[in-house]
Amino acid sequence: MTIEARLKELGIELPSPAKPLGAYVPAVRTGQLVFTSGQVPLKGEVLVAAGKVPTEVTLEQAQAAARTAAINALSALRAEAGSLDAVARIVRVNVFVNSAPGFTAQAAVANGASELLGEIFGEAGRHTRCAIGVAELPRNAPVEIDLVAELR
Repeated sequence: MTIEARLKELGIELPSPAKPLGAYVPAVRTGQLVFTSGQVPLKGEVLVAAGKVPTEVTLEQAQAAARTAAINALSALRAEAGSLDAVARIVRVNVFVNSAPGFTAQAAVANGASELLGEIFGEAGRHTRCAIGVAELPRNAPVEIDLVAELR
């Protein structure tokens, strides 16, 4: 089954790539690698959640936001690669979590993105990862994600 068909099977519709919030591009290809810019959990122009985890955004909401941000990163990846069927594997995912003081479950938040990539790409979706707590994120997003993918 192709990755594009797998998206349909899972009921996932990738949005148009988000317009950059600054002086950068959504994705860059160098050789067989595509690097996406950081993606926040926007649906259209609206964040699916806002604030610090877990005081303003629950762990479960943050995991769902990470999933949405990963979908947005896949949108940027597809726009650069032409199709997700061109992806040989997801290499790296970086997850930044807008963390309240004392919050240390960034890895659990990141699982929202990592599990989605596994559902879509199977073994090729297994990746290295950083899950990092930060003091603030653009637009007060609870999470921001970027990824690196290898193309065929």
